[in-house]
Amino acid sequence: MTISVLLADDQSLVRAGFRSLLRRTRDIEVVGEAASGDEALRAVRALRPDVVLMDIRMPGMDGLTATESLTRDPELAGTRVIVLTTFETDEYVFAALRAGASGFLTKEIEPDDLRQAIRAVAGGDALLSPSATRRVVEEFAHRPLAATVAPDRLTALTAREREVVALVAGGLSNDQVAARLVISPLTAKTHITRAITKLGVRDRVQLVVLAYETGLIQPGHTAGDLPVDGV
Repeated sequence: MTISVLLADDQSLVRAGFRSLLRRTRDIEVVGEAASGDEALRAVRALRPDVVLMDIRMPGMDGLTATESLTRDPELAGTRVIVLTTFETDEYVFAALRAGASGFLTKEIEPDDLRQAIRAVAGGDALLSPSATRRVVEEFAHRPLAATVAPDRLTALTAREREVVALVAGGLSNDQVAARLVISPLTAKTHITRAITKLGVRDRVQLVVLAYETGLIQPGHTAGDLPVDGV
């Protein structure tokens, strides 16, 4: 199955570069381009791509606003967003994740890594590894961009699901969560999937962001700091 991709960037040379890289990939097809957030939204509604590579800084509607509008539209639930950014200096990364992006890339990404990232997100996975997720959230969660979310948002979760979410936010993989709680990896994955569904978030990255915003885990804490009740 071919993965359809929309390129949203105000620099035509950047779009041309990504288009050239992806053109050589048999299972990925660039179906459209946009030079602003407004154009990106119109193109997504018309083309329904599987993945959007979304720049942050664009004229008119920026990439963050476009991402939030896209991810909050139930009719566009089949489209996932990868935000393009410069990791070391771009303080909008956390805001992009809160807006609903499934992950982010730097524009200097290697061609093979770009292709694999698109495949991963199109397949429903979060782009970030558990350790990378923790580093990103810890870097940005304490900044003014991170709005506070009421802790009662988590009341839908069982005690075990709260434990699992906290461990995931602490940077543990599914296998590590399973080992910590003495459960099978499949059971750990099931708890994570149920938590994602109950909380109405799109993927693992959004689950981690919510864990920080509700205060379930604090920036700077590691999985070793987290209590486990052994329920």
